Amino acid sequence: MGQFKALLIKEYKEAFRDKRALMVALMMAFMAPIMIMVMSKVVIEKAVDKPPVYIKFTGAEYAPKLMAHLKKENLLDFADIPEKDKAIWDERNIVINIPESYSQDMADGKTIKVHLQADFNDKAVSPPVRRINNAIRDFSLSIGYKRLLLRGVDIRLLNPVKLVEQDTSMPDATFIMISMMMGLYMIMAAFMSGLSVAIDSSAGERERNVLEMLLCQPVSTLKIVLAKLCGASTIAVIGVALVLVLSSISVGFVDLTKIGATFSLGFTKGLTLFLLLLPICFFASACQLFLAFQAKSFKEAQSTVSMVIAIPAFVPFVLMMMDDRPQWLDWVPIAGQSLIMEDVFKGVEVNWLAILATSGVTIAITAGLVAILTQKLKSEKVVMALS
Repeated sequence: MGQFKALLIKEYKEAFRDKRALMVALMMAFMAPIMIMVMSKVVIEKAVDKPPVYIKFTGAEYAPKLMAHLKKENLLDFADIPEKDKAIWDERNIVINIPESYSQDMADGKTIKVHLQADFNDKAVSPPVRRINNAIRDFSLSIGYKRLLLRGVDIRLLNPVKLVEQDTSMPDATFIMISMMMGLYMIMAAFMSGLSVAIDSSAGERERNVLEMLLCQPVSTLKIVLAKLCGASTIAVIGVALVLVLSSISVGFVDLTKIGATFSLGFTKGLTLFLLLLPICFFASACQLFLAFQAKSFKEAQSTVSMVIAIPAFVPFVLMMMDDRPQWLDWVPIAGQSLIMEDVFKGVEVNWLAILATSGVTIAITAGLVAILTQKLKSEKVVMALS
């Protein structure tokens, strides 16, 4: 026990020695809450608010009622644009052509073709175009309903069957976007925070000849591996804890009432997430140590281990795209935690059996990696980075 304690203290001194490198390692924990807050505000503003859209109209004088309807929807004439926004909307170049026969065709009950010209491949143009389509469709429907009423036709005949939706989700489930981002950033924090420590304590120590000297001591190889694992995992745990605390604070600055949603990350929910992510921190560090020791140099280790970060970023999006998820995904590391976090954010009752199951599988895989790495460090090829 005394040997392991000495090794652990040595790893902690190495990890906390370079304050600048430590800050870079924990940068994800500090940046994630800010990104969550900013992105949430932007998405809510786009979803709820209706910022002005400036359109170049031709033939606007032929359709005064249509123009009045568009103005109510904050779809304005290009002539009303402020000088500071003129360059932006001139580049987007959204044009609506109203035919000269608009009034006569409207009186005759003919179909009127209003032409909308824009670069539909431009992402900045897509939201304004969508609003224009909705506004003109609503205007067209209102005229159609009025014509039917004038002819004595009950417009309710157009909708013989009406589907009434009753949302049974918890209030927290309405804000899916924040929960997805938070879950993703928390898992990524577990992988990114301890990354530099894991590389330095493996490939870095091998290049500095510290590893060879350490293995020459009368110390168990297993204790050396466990000390390195605990050193890197501790930084990962700190990163996850920071993301949890700072995210709960940053979400408070987002006005969710605009979309009728509520979100809170209380102590119980935060503790549940922390316990759920704890095995992931050790799993991530074990994977990074394992890959770093296989590399032939420090630079190669950096390139190889950095690819591991793609796993936590890729898995949640794959799960989101799957309609029918296989049952075995509940047991797989990262996938199992992602699914449980989704339920936690929705306010669904926590299934502790599922947490124990996926945590048990994660710990078992971590233990397997530690055992394999322990055996590999007894090989001269791994220690000396020989081909």
